[in-house]
Amino acid sequence: MALRAQQFAQAEQIATNILKSSRTDRHAALLLAHALMGQKRGDEAIAPLERIARRGEDGEVETLLGALLCGAGRVSDGIAQLRRTVARRPPYLPSFQELAGQLAKAGEYDEAIGTIEGGLRLAPDSVDLKLDLGRLLHETNDIARAASVLTAARDAAPGRPDVLNQLGRVLILHGDYAGAAEAFRRVLAMYPDDRSTRAYLATSLFERGERDAAEAALRAVTQGQPQLLGRAAFVMAAGSHGRFFFARSDVAKFLGAE
Repeated sequence: MALRAQQFAQAEQIATNILKSSRTDRHAALLLAHALMGQKRGDEAIAPLERIARRGEDGEVETLLGALLCGAGRVSDGIAQLRRTVARRPPYLPSFQELAGQLAKAGEYDEAIGTIEGGLRLAPDSVDLKLDLGRLLHETNDIARAASVLTAARDAAPGRPDVLNQLGRVLILHGDYAGAAEAFRRVLAMYPDDRSTRAYLATSLFERGERDAAEAALRAVTQGQPQLLGRAAFVMAAGSHGRFFFARSDVAKFLGAE
């Protein structure tokens, strides 16, 4: 409850008290780690998690330990820990995601993609792994494959806004503006106040030549949020059917955001 309420100091105290009487209490060690992470002190949780990890195979503990080692600057140790966890069976799928993320941060995109693909061979129905693979393929500019992977993820989980948003962004690059607009509209049906998604919708509408609808979407983006004028101006200027303004005041006047 303390963690959910972001009362990290209180959560830390509770976990510390438990660990004083039982230094190898798994749940207390995990609680302490998350409480310390909430206070930007995750490196202090490494030693308690290492004690738990030495007692036996525990995917959740080992994955969090690997992440904290990387976050503390011990990247080689963290990646080595994550590789050991990924190699164990039965698989703990979040370890594949964490390892791939750390490898991507280190610029090792080929291995990161291979890690997620390995996870998918073990769990081919995992939407989370498909989403991560789609993101990595997007980052490496393999747009056609990213679109295929994310479309499969959407078909498996049609109500997930994170999948729909990522798919929409990839479809814009793939030239499927109608598909992108549909993906963004489905997100907005669930979260109508999501202005970032509405800006992406405007981009896809501009590319479809639906200028009036795109500009209406941008007016909704900037309404009451003048700090988003720059984003709106960029969307209009970058679109093949957009508009360009020389002055911020002209953008504000056009969008009714003065």
